[in-house]
Amino acid sequence: MCGRFSLLGTPEEIEAWFDLMELEAFPQRYNIAPTQPILMVVSGDTPPPGSNRPNRRALLVRWGFIPGWVKDTANYPLMINARSETAIEKASFKTAMRHRRALIPASGFYEWRRTGDKKSQAYWIRPRNGEIIAFAGLYEPWANAEGSEIDTGAILTTSASENLRFIHDRTPVVIEQKDFSRWLDCKTQEPRHVAGLLKPAQADFFEAIPVSDKVNNFANTGTEIQERVNETVEERKKPARAKSQEPDDQMKLF
Repeated sequence: MCGRFSLLGTPEEIEAWFDLMELEAFPQRYNIAPTQPILMVVSGDTPPPGSNRPNRRALLVRWGFIPGWVKDTANYPLMINARSETAIEKASFKTAMRHRRALIPASGFYEWRRTGDKKSQAYWIRPRNGEIIAFAGLYEPWANAEGSEIDTGAILTTSASENLRFIHDRTPVVIEQKDFSRWLDCKTQEPRHVAGLLKPAQADFFEAIPVSDKVNNFANTGTEIQERVNETVEERKKPARAKSQEPDDQMKLF
């Protein structure tokens, strides 16, 4: 499960990496939490013949997917993640898997590991090469009874690579840059055509850095939440837990 992530790239870097026309200025975000706005990259209009204009656009969505058919969100669970193996079969996600696939720019994510009754250990998990990465995502417009509409989104997850399983058994799906167009092409690429992209990252792609519990509080948004702390060897030898331990106060729908 991915319950927090970070985006540290500049607008210029993200424009270039995702081949976007333009992107409004925004600050570095060290501690992105559920229900907050997140940046997504989606397919735009096809440019006219001879144009070199990119056909991708940026979209700001609320992190927490709400299917369009949901009428009352009061008792509807907050869905920040979708299992990539079953998303095409689930009523909540199958339409978005066919028509509204997206890329989510990120610099890494956080995960929590609990062993027995001990306090959970947070980890900052980032690509070893330091590059911007793209999580596979889905988005869905949702309108309330008054007709007010918002875009909502979720991160697709897959099984964790071998070097991360001591923390958790799930991680976000990472789409490689060479596969951006294929993943975003919902006109000619059906879910079965892109299923091969929904795989774990290579075992050496990510590094996991133990960090303090400052990340648990979404109000902490500075560089200090990514500072390394000591980790004991004994902790790594224990089996991974089945569920993530994100703070409960971040799992509210509104």
